[in-house]
Amino acid sequence: MFTGFNDFVNGQQAGFFPNAIPIPQTFEDYFRCYPIADMSDASSKIEANYGGKVFLPQSALNKLTMLNIRYPMLFKLTSETSKKSTHSGVLEFTAEEGRCYMPQWMLDTLQCQPGTLVKIQTTDLPLGSFVKLEPQSVDFLEITDPKAVLENALRNFATLTVGDIIQLHYNNQIYKIKILEAKPDSESQGICVIETDLETDFAPPVGYVEPDYKKQKEENAKIRREKALDAPALRGEGSMAKQIHYDKLLRASEDNDIKFKGTGIKLSGKKVTKTSENKDADKSIDKLDLSGSCKPLNLPDGYLFFGFPVVPYKDDVEEAEEKRKEKVDVSFKGEGHTLRHSKKRKDKRKSHLPKKNKEHSPETIVID
Repeated sequence: MFTGFNDFVNGQQAGFFPNAIPIPQTFEDYFRCYPIADMSDASSKIEANYGGKVFLPQSALNKLTMLNIRYPMLFKLTSETSKKSTHSGVLEFTAEEGRCYMPQWMLDTLQCQPGTLVKIQTTDLPLGSFVKLEPQSVDFLEITDPKAVLENALRNFATLTVGDIIQLHYNNQIYKIKILEAKPDSESQGICVIETDLETDFAPPVGYVEPDYKKQKEENAKIRREKALDAPALRGEGSMAKQIHYDKLLRASEDNDIKFKGTGIKLSGKKVTKTSENKDADKSIDKLDLSGSCKPLNLPDGYLFFGFPVVPYKDDVEEAEEKRKEKVDVSFKGEGHTLRHSKKRKDKRKSHLPKKNKEHSPETIVID
């Protein structure tokens, strides 16, 4: 009866305004809302409970196909009892007639009980460019990569509305996040997050206390000073052996090995006194002679005794620098030589004049 009316409005039939632009139409209906957990196959739809899409009946799909609506299909949900509203997308048209299944957080936002009447109508929302989020617990800070977790979770959402507290499921834990701000601004205070570049910002989680960095820095410095005072290298007692009183430990172990403890008596009745050799033997203990059988070494807590001197590591550059310093900086090493070697005369008689004093004139004849 009214089959031609829609064609007339949309201008699709030839003869009635062939150049007319189709006018978007609005879908509006009432459903009883229920949580997704009440669905017959809820076990296979656990992930939908942590998204922003609802389940509508088949009759809603038939009405939407007959209307000229914009895609993606976005809806405004309004509770008839609390008058609270939010936005969502549609996931499937598999709900029973007269029913609408939605995530639990959406029921909490609308302040609805299962079976409450909800008005659902189509709406248009701008593509979102910015959103500010507020985690509802400090546990959200324990996530190593919150940006990746959020990007993966927002794939299950079609819209975000200011004031909603959505739920994310990650690592067997549920995180609640409140939408504080969304841009661009609109009267509906909602944005569409489908196929858009969304910039996100995080507010401090609820219950988060900013640490006193100045006080924490002072406490760390105090702990470092206490550790420095307890450090063996700063006590000024010398080597590790002296710090753990190894000489006393060695003497005690040797005293335990002595089979006869006591003093000796000579045949004359006098007591045996310590000779110089015995005194030198006692002093040798202080020199930490480690030869002989192994003795048990019980060290105090926090000490390590390696039993050999520690040689600091030196790389090739440092070794080459030390070798260069050890060499004597002498420009010329060896003996000096002249270009003309002097010839020594075997005949050292002084009666003859040296050749350099002789005259080489052809008029003079020298006869030896």
